[in-house]
Amino acid sequence: MAPKAPLSCRITLAVCLLVAALPAAANAQTAVAADPPVATGDFATAYVIDASTGYELVAVNERERRQPASMLKMMTELLVLERIAEGDLTLDEDVRVSAKASRMGGSQVYLAHNEVFKVEELLMALAIHSANDASVALAEHVAGSTDAFVDLMNLRATEMGMVDSHFETVHGLPPAYGQQPDLTSARDMAVLGRELIRYEHARLWASTRTAPFRGGEFTLYNPNKLVGTYRGLDGIKTGYTGPAGFCVTASAVQKGKRLISVVMGCSTDRARANETTRMLSYGFNLYQQVEVLAADAGPLPELLRVRDGKRKEATVTYARALTVSVPRDRIADVGVEHRLVEDMTAPLAAGAEVGMAVVTLDGFELGSVPIVILEEMPRGNWLDRLFH
Repeated sequence: MAPKAPLSCRITLAVCLLVAALPAAANAQTAVAADPPVATGDFATAYVIDASTGYELVAVNERERRQPASMLKMMTELLVLERIAEGDLTLDEDVRVSAKASRMGGSQVYLAHNEVFKVEELLMALAIHSANDASVALAEHVAGSTDAFVDLMNLRATEMGMVDSHFETVHGLPPAYGQQPDLTSARDMAVLGRELIRYEHARLWASTRTAPFRGGEFTLYNPNKLVGTYRGLDGIKTGYTGPAGFCVTASAVQKGKRLISVVMGCSTDRARANETTRMLSYGFNLYQQVEVLAADAGPLPELLRVRDGKRKEATVTYARALTVSVPRDRIADVGVEHRLVEDMTAPLAAGAEVGMAVVTLDGFELGSVPIVILEEMPRGNWLDRLFH
């Protein structure tokens, strides 16, 4: 993404004039957009992105480093889910609770020393109930100690480009005397949330309001007030401490588009929910569904060169229509790239995939469909091959 001018309170919104729709466009001057209504509110920092592309919709002090509180647990959850995806762990693997994990305060599920739980049970306690003791138990099980797990967290943060983050704990509690605080930014939390939400289990747990734990003796409660109330919302993680204020990294899907919103430093739980609602609703309102590629587009102007064919070139078309969500003021800037395979050999059946049509905006891919052979391309005889 191109460098942006430093501003203490910046809203990044792609605003363009649809020149073709304006009279005397050649002599028109570029309009300057006023700050949208979400530029200020009961928060210290805020950030909204398109989850599929990373495209920024709202950015207010998004690089300011702050304590993340329990939003940090997204990194703990991500590392465990990645180990499961890699085959190093399983959801039904046993985890024995250490004395250290059993002594964790704050939000917890009251794990006892030497109790044994499945990885899945502890992940649910972490993701739904924000349990600090479950976070420690999982970290120790994966890496041997919380210190070793924190090293993995910081390494993974660097790999993801979370340049404002440095973690000291696996849970996000305020630092004890002599310890350094966890630090991150709204931008980095969005990067982390975007990665975590790729996992189906993460989406399921983050959108769960309550769930039984310890065989039903204890109930997990999700502190995110938007779960079940904001349309399309499926997570991701709240946080609160005195130094951090009320925070949340949220994810929701509307109009076929997933957005990720982060607010940090809200004054109350209610403000956290209200500001997130404002951010997401504003972001979704910026988008419009646009059919960029039509299924009945007919032959494309490009011809596919085919070796050993009855003909030297084959006609191609789109396999299906493609509708994408585009910021309303950027529809005219959407581009389509036809990426055809350079060297194909006959015979080729009608409908064979020979490339991709990729819809882009500012270098981001908004969607794609296959490009296919419109008519069968049989193999030519020796004379055809000689001339082609």
